[in-house]
Amino acid sequence: MVILDGTIVNVALPSIQHNLGFSSSSLAWVVNAYLVPFGGLLLLAGRLGDLIGRKRVFVTGLGLFTAASLLCGVSQDPAMLLASRFVQGIGGAVTSAVTLGMVVTLFPQPKERAKAIGVYSFVQSTGGSLGLLAGGALTQTISWHWIFFVNVPIGITAVLAAWRVLTPEQGAGLGKGTDVMGALLVTSTLMLGVYTIVETTEHGWTSAHTLSFGTAALALLLAFVARQAKAPHPLLPLRVFRSRNVSGAMGIQALMVAGMFSFQFLCVLYLQKVLGFDEMHTGLGIFPVSVAIGALSLGLSPKLIARFGPRAVLLPGLSLIAAGLAALGRVPASGSYAVDILPALLPLGIGFGLAMPALATLAMSAATPKDSGIASGMFNTMQQIGAAFGLAVLSTLANAHTDALLAGGAGTASALTGGYQLAFRIGACLVAAALLPAAALLRSSAPAQHPAIKEAPVAENAAH
Repeated sequence: MVILDGTIVNVALPSIQHNLGFSSSSLAWVVNAYLVPFGGLLLLAGRLGDLIGRKRVFVTGLGLFTAASLLCGVSQDPAMLLASRFVQGIGGAVTSAVTLGMVVTLFPQPKERAKAIGVYSFVQSTGGSLGLLAGGALTQTISWHWIFFVNVPIGITAVLAAWRVLTPEQGAGLGKGTDVMGALLVTSTLMLGVYTIVETTEHGWTSAHTLSFGTAALALLLAFVARQAKAPHPLLPLRVFRSRNVSGAMGIQALMVAGMFSFQFLCVLYLQKVLGFDEMHTGLGIFPVSVAIGALSLGLSPKLIARFGPRAVLLPGLSLIAAGLAALGRVPASGSYAVDILPALLPLGIGFGLAMPALATLAMSAATPKDSGIASGMFNTMQQIGAAFGLAVLSTLANAHTDALLAGGAGTASALTGGYQLAFRIGACLVAAALLPAAALLRSSAPAQHPAIKEAPVAENAAH
């Protein structure tokens, strides 16, 4: 539900603009007002889960997300909707930051953990695709308000279930990790960084706006790292990055998502603007990716990870994603869905279904129950940064190439297709670049050896 709300509004934007009177320049902030706090608060929320208990943080965030969804649905003007979306992004960050940490803590045994991470990866990765389908269906059949109202009964049910099923955790206590200055620095860094990236579509990459805000975000990041190296109770213990598998997985995650996430946005535009699909058929057209991800994440991937280790599963997964994006880079202006699109979507879905659970396993491989919240928050943060960066870069390059083709006399369909082809090819290069650290940095540890198992008795007690 949280991931779905990052994309569900995309197909409803024209209806929202017409109904509430958004200007063309401000309409993008219906999406960005959610993404900026979401990306900015993941680390802080993950650490709070370690300190005060992940169940408490999870339920609080989910309640906030649900209430904000109701406010989004009843919004009558742009200001109310944007403010509600911002609060919804805060709730989404607080909820999702601790989820992977809870999975790792509750399932300490390798086989159980592999299955649980497979389910987690399936739910997370299919949320974006389902958002496109649900957004089109609800907007066409009822109204755009229901893309937010649908969260309310689901959210209430989830809060009640979580409160009843999950066992409370004591947490390390605020006195053992309350780094207020570090919290301010990292939240400011991430929010400013995400804001700078998403605004490049409006201001450009070399504008004074982008360079000044980007420089400020970099300065805050350096100050945060310096603070963590000296703080007695750091918000993000730098020892987390001593593991080659963890550090490598974080970087690979950013590259993979940068190339993969943009495919949804650009493929939707190709289907609608070039092939003439409506919202419903566009969502159905992307849906095979979700089916493939689900089949792999819930079935084969956990078994392969448990038997051969995550690195051995990750490498072919990344290769398939790169191949799928490269195939999309050849779509013609007069393309056919069955001939040109579907054969490229299947390796994308299979590859992501293999790669995502493997990456999550590697990223959490050095996390103990005391640090699983911050590790979970970091993994999700890298995903958000990669998604924002990839989408901003690839959409900018696609638009620039389209404009150049139009200026050269190309037809609209050919020019649009040329821009999308370029973006897909660059996305394939980004994922291919992730293969280098995957092959060189990651270690082929035995699949059963996970440092977090050292504290398995604690996790098992929590699970029961």
